[in-house]
Amino acid sequence: MLLQITDLDKKATILVHTKIVSSTFVMEQFGIMDQYDLIVIGGGPSGYAGAMRAIDFGKKVLLIEKKRVGGSGIYDGVLTSKTLWEQALKVSSIREMIPDYDVNFETISNIVNEAVFERKTQMTVHLKLLEKLERRLFYYEKGTAFIEDRNTVRITKEDGSIKHVTADNILIATGSRPRVPANIKVDEQIIVTSDGIKNFKSFPKSMVVLGAGVIGCEFATIFSSFGKTKITLIDKAARILPFEDEDIAEVIKDNLEASGAHVHQGASLKRMEIKNGKVEYELEYYGGRTEIHNVEKALISIGRIPNVENIGLENVGVKLNERGCVWDDDTQTNISNIYVAGDVTTEMALVNVGEREARHAVVRMFGPTVKPLTYKNISSIMFLNPEVAAVGMNEQECVAKGIAHKVVKLDYTTNARAIAMRKTKGFFKIIVTNDNGMRILGMRVVGEHASSAIQAVAYLIHTNQGIRELADMMHPHPSIIEGVQECLRMLLNKSIYKPYVFKDRLKCYICESGVCTPVESLV
Repeated sequence: MLLQITDLDKKATILVHTKIVSSTFVMEQFGIMDQYDLIVIGGGPSGYAGAMRAIDFGKKVLLIEKKRVGGSGIYDGVLTSKTLWEQALKVSSIREMIPDYDVNFETISNIVNEAVFERKTQMTVHLKLLEKLERRLFYYEKGTAFIEDRNTVRITKEDGSIKHVTADNILIATGSRPRVPANIKVDEQIIVTSDGIKNFKSFPKSMVVLGAGVIGCEFATIFSSFGKTKITLIDKAARILPFEDEDIAEVIKDNLEASGAHVHQGASLKRMEIKNGKVEYELEYYGGRTEIHNVEKALISIGRIPNVENIGLENVGVKLNERGCVWDDDTQTNISNIYVAGDVTTEMALVNVGEREARHAVVRMFGPTVKPLTYKNISSIMFLNPEVAAVGMNEQECVAKGIAHKVVKLDYTTNARAIAMRKTKGFFKIIVTNDNGMRILGMRVVGEHASSAIQAVAYLIHTNQGIRELADMMHPHPSIIEGVQECLRMLLNKSIYKPYVFKDRLKCYICESGVCTPVESLV
């Protein structure tokens, strides 16, 4: 087979035998392919952040996205679910005062769509304006990317046309998708993943959620808070949120049940299928007892899997790890000029983590030498009722790693802001090393505005500082973050309320060799 290539500058035609020399090589030699400093594959939160960081270094960058810029950060994921959560909590608050308040599904859907449209428009306009700058650095292609070699990417457009581009570096940020059991037929209408929630036309009267991790519990919280859906959760483990401490799981479960939800604890799903337009599922409990239930909808929430297929990883020998994710060493794959960020690594499937990884990868490509990324001070929020904010290790992680530690817990009932809001369910918990330095290992806050309370502690973990400076700062009053200050004061034995007086609301204990002992003072 002969390939005809025309060099427009030299006005010459060259015939190349494709079995000897590849067409990609010829196109590259004759300047036909567009050349970039960085090609980013995937336009979700990670890819977008990486492309923007490359511009900061004055680099020519191409962003390739096959569907919609923003990815799950906007569509079928973070923004949509959190907008739903915000509206659900508002409705729940109204229903506390007006029990028969009836929320309209179309109104809620419109609010979610408006949020998506606003964020989508912001990002799209931003990209369009970047493309029009006189000193143009940013380029965008809509299409499916395939890595042909360590520097070359093939782009297949929607109309079937093909374009080849090259770059010094490649950043893989192809994200993830919901995991689906092989034995369940998911039609995204009746049995859905988080991607199918948008297909609902009304609040289902009943819905079962398979999986009691963060996402499953978040959607259970959302739909139970609207007061229109009878929610059940299937949880094979001994308790929901098994990766978190038991006291956190108990608060969340109690509030779910108070909203009318029910947890099938210690139950295994034998089968789930659509019958007569509804969902029938069978459970098996310890001891062999089985139950059959029928609901309108089912939500599958058993984690996510990385998008590693059909992007050409095998062409260049990019390694995968034992979980089927792209292997990396501080965002760099085993191919030195190919980097990776975000859910495709599933190190931690969080938007803030993916963005940080992508920005870090770009600095490693074009910037000065930087310290490796650390994941020990990552702040996260679980959008439950009440919300849960976390940073660093929890108690069960400390025990599993054999780390001796001290713990202080402060009930929300002691916080003036929580009292003013009439939202006193929850607690603050800080974990520190069991020594005089009391270096912070982790923190958990369960309650109203929990997310506002953790960043200062995250900074202390990041900088490996002690607790005294933060304890002595003047915090605003009344505020939720005063609870953090009181926890630190408890550690220093100078809190306003005394643990040995309010034993049910202020708790201190020391844990060594897996045994925790309550104490009246930690100093």
